[in-house]
Order: sequence, then C-alpha cells, then structure tokens
Amino acid sequence: MCGIVGYVGQQESAGILLGGLRKLEYRGYDSAGIAVQSDENRVRVLRCRGKLDALEALLAADSPKGHAGIGHTRWATHGRPSDENAHPHFHSGVAVVHNGIIENHLELKEALRAAGHRFTSETDTEIFAHLISDAQGAGQDLLSAVRAALVKVHGTYALAVISERSPGQIVVAKNASPLVLGLGRGEQFVASDVPALLAHTRDVVFLGEGEMALLQRDGVRIFDERGGEVHRAPRRVDWTPLMAEKGGHKHFMHKEIHEQPQAIADTIRGRASVESGDVHLGGLTLDAGGAVALGRGLLVACGTSWHAALVGRIYLETLARLPVEVDLGSEFRFRDPLVSPGTLAIAVSQSGETADTLGALREARRQGARTLAISNVLDSAIPREADDVLYTHAGPEIGVASTKCFTTQLAALFLLAVKLGRLRGVLSPEAAQEQLTALRQVPQWIEEVLADEARIAAVASRLTSARDLLFLGRGPQFPVALEGALKLKEISYLHAEGYAAGEMKHGPIALIDSNVPVVVLATPGPGYDKIAGNIEEVRARGGKVIALCAQGDERIPRISDEVLRVPPAPPLLLPMVTVVPLQLLAYHVADQRGTDVDQPRNLAKSVTVE
Repeated sequence: MCGIVGYVGQQESAGILLGGLRKLEYRGYDSAGIAVQSDENRVRVLRCRGKLDALEALLAADSPKGHAGIGHTRWATHGRPSDENAHPHFHSGVAVVHNGIIENHLELKEALRAAGHRFTSETDTEIFAHLISDAQGAGQDLLSAVRAALVKVHGTYALAVISERSPGQIVVAKNASPLVLGLGRGEQFVASDVPALLAHTRDVVFLGEGEMALLQRDGVRIFDERGGEVHRAPRRVDWTPLMAEKGGHKHFMHKEIHEQPQAIADTIRGRASVESGDVHLGGLTLDAGGAVALGRGLLVACGTSWHAALVGRIYLETLARLPVEVDLGSEFRFRDPLVSPGTLAIAVSQSGETADTLGALREARRQGARTLAISNVLDSAIPREADDVLYTHAGPEIGVASTKCFTTQLAALFLLAVKLGRLRGVLSPEAAQEQLTALRQVPQWIEEVLADEARIAAVASRLTSARDLLFLGRGPQFPVALEGALKLKEISYLHAEGYAAGEMKHGPIALIDSNVPVVVLATPGPGYDKIAGNIEEVRARGGKVIALCAQGDERIPRISDEVLRVPPAPPLLLPMVTVVPLQLLAYHVADQRGTDVDQPRNLAKSVTVE
C-alpha cells in the first residue's frame, strides 16, 4: 500500500521523485505529492488528489528546484482522498511521508491541539510533522527529533522526513512497512520497493524492524532502535530496469502471465535434482531428525497466497505425509490458536510484508513453532523473522492481481513437500525422481496453454456482459477455482464465486440459470467422474458451461458449451497449469470491459496495514 520515494544528491530531485512514484503505481493510490528542499533550504510541497498525471501537470507549471526531496502515493486509510489529505504533510519547516497507521493518533492529536497546534488534514500522518518540528524547535537534530517522535507513536510506519533546519538530509524509519535504501555515488535513494530504484542503482540495503537511517549525499548511516550504528553490506539486485517495464505487452499483468514459464523454471533451477531424487533448499536448515519430529504443518497466508497454501496442504500431506492446517493470516491470531513446538508454521506472502501474515507468523513463533517463510522479496520482513526461508524467483510483479507469484509459490511448495517427504523417509528416491521429472515439464505445459490465448480471448468475449459466474473444482482444482474467481473479481469487477464442486448442491445450484456461466475445472484425477456429473447438473438447469479439460478428452466436450484444453499433467501439478487459462480469461474479460487491469479500483499490491 502507498509508495514512498526519496532522493538526496547532485541532480534536480523533482523529476527523480516523480519517476520513482511512477514505478510504484502498482501499489495502488488515490493521491500523490512531493516535497523538495531548495538550495536555500526552503521546502516546497506539491500534492493533489488523483493519479500521477495530475501531479505531473502541477510540476510542469511550476516545478520546485532542489537536490533533496521525498515523494508519496497515498491509499486512503485515515481521511478521505483529497488534496489536503495527500502526502507529504508539512508543518513548521518539516515535511513527512508515511505508510502505515498510528494507532494512538487521536490521543496525540488532542494533546498537540491543547498545546496550540492546528491541523490542516484528517490524517494520522500529519502528527509526525508536528512532533518532529517541536523536537527540532527544542534544539534536536533531525535524526534525534524523528527518534523522539517515534517514541510517542504506537503503530506501524515507513517514514521519510526532510526539514528546513537540516539541509541535505533525509531521515527514514521502519516498523512493519517496507523501506529499501538505494546506494549511489554522490547520491542516495529510498523507496518502498525495489522497482523505484532500478533506473538509478541496483545496490540496495533493506531496513530492518525498528531501524532508522540518515541519508546524505555522501552516504547512508543506519541505526538500530537503541541508537547504535548498524553496518550492513549492500545487496546487488539482479533485476534490470527492463524487467520492471511492460516489454511490449499492453499491461503488466499480461506480461507477467507470459513470464510464468521462465519464473517457474527459475524457481526450480538448482534446487530439483532428478538424478538424486532430492531437493536442495539453501534456506532450509531443517535436518532429517527435525523433519521426522514434526507433528503438524500450519500454512498461513492471505488472498492469492492463501489459495496457494490450500494447494500446498495437498502437496505436503500427499508427498510428506504431514498433517497440515491452512489458516487466513487475518483470522489466525484472533481465535486463540493452538500451536505446539512440533509445528512447522509456513508463512506465504508475495511481498514478505503482508501485515496479517506477519502477525500470524509472530504468534506461531511465540507459541513455539518452527517457522518458514515463502516470499518473492529478498530480506523482506517475513523472511527476516522466520527460522528458514524459501524464496520464489518470480522477479518483480507489478500488476496488482498476482499471477506469476502464485504459480511460483506452488512450485516452491511442491519442492518443499518433496524435500520434507525425503527427510521424513516417506518418499522414496524413485518416487521423488518421478515427481521432479514432471515438475520440470510444467514450464513447457504452460507454454502450450499460452499458445492457445486467442481461443481463451474468444471465450472471454462471451462473458463480458455476465453479472455472475461460478467456478467449480475438486481436489487440487478447488483452490484454482477460488483463484480463478478472485482474478475475475479483482480486475473485471464482475461478481464471481469459487466452490468445491461437491458443495454445489448445498446452495450454489440455486443460482444457476441461463444467465450464470459456470467455469468447471474438469481435469483428470480422482474426482473426474463426479465433476462430469456436476456439469450435467448445471446443464439440466440451463446453465452455460465453460470447461477446462485435458487434451484428448472426448467426454467433457460433449457436455460443455465451451472447452479450453490443457496438457494432461499429473493431478498434483495441474494447478500450476490450469490457473493460467483462468488468468488469461480474467485478463481478457477485464481488457474488453475497459477496466484498469494493472491498478484495479480499491486494491493495493501489498497489504501492509491490518
């Protein structure tokens, strides 16, 4: 949610800030602004409601000059979208941008009002500008003033501050919301996410929880929450700026759907050894004794990652014979969960910063569970706090609706299941070789699906006027039905629901008529005959069936109105394949309806507040 950028160096900062914010548009926002410190140390703020084009128009009319500045794209939490509520917030020479929520903002605001302060916005963030300016007015330097303000604040934050009293400095701080520093020669950067930095540097340092940093032209200093200086070597990000661009596709989402064969191959590469029938996971320190001692697995996630976790449960129970529970990160902590030391708690999050999932991981660890993170973002909060980590190698995902991160999560969970099966002695080398051989074929199977995109787009054209759709699946395909429905809802704004097909007669069948298309995942597997029966039930009530079936299947096409074919992959691996036509179906419905595919309304890429 929201986006932060900052720059201090020798170049004019306004254009750099605007360019960085452009790279963060995928996070979702409803207003934007920048604050620039001039060479005379005056700070000018330009901000407005709406998209970055509106801010760019302001800059074209009167761009502030200066070599240090901060910028922000806001997604409203406290206070409606408006010019006044847009960031940066400014008071007495101090400009602040902030991601997160100040939980005690009402008490702080009342205390400040009693002391004579006047507020110009409805936001919680403006409090920071008042607290910091008061501390600087009492003689503190900017770093100390920000630290003093943070002592009074309860909540989550990623913060960037400039001040007229502290020329050429930016102070940043992090607690539960991501911040990454970009290191250059004679110039330094800060952002919420790596894509905002790639045009300028690939040498980055990720801030840890409770840490602060002071950015000046000649370098960066990092401090822990006690004020001690932290020395951390930078990491070289292997993403290029081109990877964060559309690459000739109409939308980022379309590009990322087509990147899935490569992303899955990258996630598997160097890990799956068909020759030995084993998996090598560098971030997993669990040995055979520890794996055998496990009594239970717990998968926690939100949104699309939760759907991946539902498939992951099947992988872990089938291949590792480990009983697994799947929980929503947003529900887990609030039901007094039972967690034992013999539990392996696996947190699945694309960004590694999902607030609810991070909270669930902390609770599981507090109760004695061993923790493992599956994430796509290096050194993000969830991997840092977990005992073990398994990174997906999807590269940057810009579209808000997750695609390649979902399929690489499935690949990572499959690798983990094979590894645990081998460690626990329940999966023979020969069986592992068979599974890993099939896994290596997944990218090619997805390529075959992508080659049929024109057919999928044609089917999509017949769904654009629908008001409601049902998605049905059984076994490993049930979570795919949930994911297909979610993708359609997210980007086309059509109402869609995913169901376990066996539950159709327990309610959803009442909705079916000629105006409710039903997408059925009718692929080979234990429930094949029953899913064919579900199709017959839909047809008997006048429903229109769009079926996904295997190449060579002759039964399903005879009882369906439209058919999308997929390669006949093994049932456990089919979710990585069958989700792709559903992603394309959602994409083409949304594109034909003219919605904002990459930035659907009301959604943000990373949900970093609860």
